[in-house]
Amino acid sequence: MHGVAIDIEKGLARGKRKKSLNMAQEEEKSDFEEEGKEMEEQIDPRSGFCPSNSVFYSKRKPLPLPPNNTLDVTTFISSRAHRGTTAFIDAATGRQLSYSQLWRAVEGVAGSLWDMGIRKGNVVLLLSPNSIDFPVVCLGIMSLGAVITTTNPLNTTQEIAKQIADSKPLLAFTTPLLLPKLTKAAPSLPIILMDTTAHPPLPHPKIVGTLHDMAKKEPRAQRVRERVEQDDTATLLYSSGTTGPSKGVLSSHRNLIAMVQIVLGRFHVEDNETFICTVPMFHIYGLVAFATGLLASGSTIVVLSKFEMHDMLSSIQRFRATYLPLVPPILVAMLNNADAIKGKYDIRSLHSVLSGGAPLSKEVIEGFVDKYPNVTILQGYGLTESTGVGASTDSLEESRRYGTAGLLSPATQAMIVDPDSGHSLPVNSTGELWLRGPTIMKGYFNNEEATTSTLDSKGWLRTGDVCYIDNDGFIFIVDRLKELIKYKGYQVPPAELEALLLTHPAISDAAVIPYPDKEVGQFPMAYVVRKDGSSLSESQVMDFVAGQVAPYKRIRKVAFISSVPKNPSGKILRKDLIKLATSKL
Repeated sequence: MHGVAIDIEKGLARGKRKKSLNMAQEEEKSDFEEEGKEMEEQIDPRSGFCPSNSVFYSKRKPLPLPPNNTLDVTTFISSRAHRGTTAFIDAATGRQLSYSQLWRAVEGVAGSLWDMGIRKGNVVLLLSPNSIDFPVVCLGIMSLGAVITTTNPLNTTQEIAKQIADSKPLLAFTTPLLLPKLTKAAPSLPIILMDTTAHPPLPHPKIVGTLHDMAKKEPRAQRVRERVEQDDTATLLYSSGTTGPSKGVLSSHRNLIAMVQIVLGRFHVEDNETFICTVPMFHIYGLVAFATGLLASGSTIVVLSKFEMHDMLSSIQRFRATYLPLVPPILVAMLNNADAIKGKYDIRSLHSVLSGGAPLSKEVIEGFVDKYPNVTILQGYGLTESTGVGASTDSLEESRRYGTAGLLSPATQAMIVDPDSGHSLPVNSTGELWLRGPTIMKGYFNNEEATTSTLDSKGWLRTGDVCYIDNDGFIFIVDRLKELIKYKGYQVPPAELEALLLTHPAISDAAVIPYPDKEVGQFPMAYVVRKDGSSLSESQVMDFVAGQVAPYKRIRKVAFISSVPKNPSGKILRKDLIKLATSKL
């Protein structure tokens, strides 16, 4: 495995962005600071809006960021002082990992990876459900300056193979249960097995070690490591694009360190807080909270390998959990079944729920507060491209700005831009939300075109969300410029399903739209044009897709039409189809 290190930076934008990335970021940083000093006097303290440059500034407390450039996120987190003792608890087995055991295991994994030839810039894949070992792997990889790429265990072999072909990992971590899927997706990839005590594996020629053995490796008296800079890439997470396949988002150690500081500042967490982890760690939400951010606070994290309502509620009761991060469908289910839940489980220890993925309605917030009067609802807004942060509500009072995504995160700036004219807009005007700050990604991996269309030369990220910011600085999301379907918080790009439908021999054209649903948010619905003489049925279309994609991407409703409405340039008029589909609701 001592091959040539893959230089992940080569995947960053070339051509138009010939300036070295570090120079560009340094310039951006100094521009950012200079601009801040000049504009401070003109900023409206109520909305955060500065009329001279049409920028909205965060009203949150400024963010202390470490000045030393030679720093990786693992070292930053492990050096934070706190009085916490237990880092992780496995909800199913009760197995615990103390903070001292966690950092010993991380050191062992890092040392073992180094001995295997893993170096700065090399990519390592992690394919695993939530577990208390997941963060150990992530932190060990990042401490070397190597790059972690995660993938959804529900993804099909083809989807995993696609990500492997793009990210080119040198090594993969997975569990015995997922081993067959991974070896089929990448037959030649060396593998380290996790979770070997619960599921003893059968021998396999590509297994080069176990996490159990790596974690026990004694640290050397003298560490030999490469110097990791804050601007080096730490994670390569895949985010669904607005069109076509998903794209690899390059986030730096600086991005993650800023995110850790935002998480710590937001929760003012004491050492005795206990969080329940139900959201997937492979996703930015789970990675931000449970594999990195909260560890700097000394909190205890109770890990569920997958979401089951009973397991979640009984874990709150058993471990006296205080914080529950979740996605809106789980919160709605807790509201709808509140009386039964309170009759069966003692969840009085819970004082906060954190909802991310989509803003909550007035009915849901007030219904929840009525049923659980001692629990505060906090909300968050972020993208993979902004390291999972961007805006949040940090109190019940703020959450009662019904429909808001919250106030801008610390050190984060926003612009509202007219998508047609490109002009930036003032308070209470609707346009595309652009974000800038220390958590904004470096770019998309090996995708110059996508990088330049999403990040401008001044560091602004075009979010694709249509928003307005009110007189008090609260962001409201009105619509999506991006056409992603949000199924239970998972992103589903319609273009991917359309391309798949067009491979069916009986389909001449197809369009996929988000169909609203109370329980899951939205699900994919297909409008299909049958070929002449075809008697293709709804169930045949659904079965065709279901066999080739992850469960959350499945088509769950089909309608047949004579032609797909398109504009003169051939772009599908999805809004027309959404109107058609929802007019019958």
